[in-house]
Amino acid sequence: MPGFLSTNPRKLIAASALAIVVAGGGVAASFVDTQPATAQANAQTGIPYSFADLVDAVSPAVVSIRVSTEIPAQVRRQGQGFSFPDLPEDHPLRRFFDQFENDFGGRPGGQPQPRIMEAMGSGFLISADGYVVTNNHVVEGASEVTVLLEDETELSAEVIGLDPRTDLALLKINEDRDDLPFVEFADTEARVGDWVVAVGNPFGLGGTVTAGIISARGRDIGASAYDDFLQIDAAVNRGNSGGPAFNLEGDVVGVNTAIFSPNGGNVGIAFAIPANIVQSVIEDLRDDGIVTRGFLGVTLQDLNRELADGLGLSSTRGALVAQPVPGAAAEAAGVEAGDVITTVDGNAVATARDLSRMISQIAPGTDVDLGIVRNGEEITVTVTLDRLEDDQPAAPTEQQAPDEPETFETSSIGISATPAPDGGLLVEGVESDSPAAERGLMPGDVILQADGTSVSSVAELESAIAAVRDSDRSTLVIQADRGGSVRYIAIPLE
Repeated sequence: MPGFLSTNPRKLIAASALAIVVAGGGVAASFVDTQPATAQANAQTGIPYSFADLVDAVSPAVVSIRVSTEIPAQVRRQGQGFSFPDLPEDHPLRRFFDQFENDFGGRPGGQPQPRIMEAMGSGFLISADGYVVTNNHVVEGASEVTVLLEDETELSAEVIGLDPRTDLALLKINEDRDDLPFVEFADTEARVGDWVVAVGNPFGLGGTVTAGIISARGRDIGASAYDDFLQIDAAVNRGNSGGPAFNLEGDVVGVNTAIFSPNGGNVGIAFAIPANIVQSVIEDLRDDGIVTRGFLGVTLQDLNRELADGLGLSSTRGALVAQPVPGAAAEAAGVEAGDVITTVDGNAVATARDLSRMISQIAPGTDVDLGIVRNGEEITVTVTLDRLEDDQPAAPTEQQAPDEPETFETSSIGISATPAPDGGLLVEGVESDSPAAERGLMPGDVILQADGTSVSSVAELESAIAAVRDSDRSTLVIQADRGGSVRYIAIPLE
């Protein structure tokens, strides 16, 4: 599994949405009018004779970042596995903890004391006056941040802003300087096959240089709704987090952020945030310490061939609206569940992730025209975007079965169901060899719609199934709610 590159190994869960493209226009990589470091790279094509000139030019702008974080005693104890608040006073383990309290962060006769944890990461200077780019996970929660230059000069720094959605952070060196070496972002997109040189601080070994190529673009590694990573094969390890990946001109093409590592070490698959994303995020952070993004207010999912067939679509391109967020911009403008969004202001939408990235690049309050396919017809809906808040979404509400369920009825797709108390059809059982089981329908799911029509009984479900068959389609599309998460499921009809 992919792992974040901090001194504490962390695992990425392959499930999201990471590179986040945010609101705002293009960004100048440097913030003062000082000449950036450039490299006298070979102009020849093919394998370069040496990376030495490039490394000489850019290395002074690459820094190591040392972070001090205060770990509360209670959190640290729980992290070690020692958390037994309900132990009786006369329990042997209670006496053990009392006897060795000092070893677990306490002091005789006192409370356990917090401990300072230090970690290392990488970063790079983007201005002569000391702005530094790194990863959010390198400095998040830091009580003290120190930037170490190539000549081992130590400079204290403050965190200007964090963006967990893209895992980016902007620091500013506290000293009043205007003579620091810095690098610029590339103004052209990296291509698959381009050479890339990574410089950073793996395992605390500052100034380490590795080289490889761009292996792929547009990687989705499940980090967030905005994933759009460059995949590189230059050796990247823990501690490289936040460090730059350079092209042969000495421009930054990406910020190294994550690795795929079954064993915790480099296996030649690393992921970097593309330069254009970094630029827009960093400019927002520099302005006011926060990133402002547009918010459409819909739950989305990708189309597959079966869903497209069931909805009568000829293509799987677009983003399927599973459910509008109540009270948000999309619902207010008339966007409905089952709509397929195909364009934003005339720009084609290929996937749900594409739509999320496109909307996040537009400022809140902006009117956008959404091209939508609804019931086979193409329409345009104008939406005034809300602002995406940093708050985590509310926990889904659990669907409750009725206290005294009605007698269950069995449908032709292999489910037994009863009307749900709040509307819809509550699935009580699923036959193991049925089409419904094959597509993952489970007891406790609530079927809200079938073939675009609301259902609250098995009879209504069967009517929808008959309508699909009468139209010579072979797939029934249902809208189902599982614990507050709504999505569409395509069920083949035999």
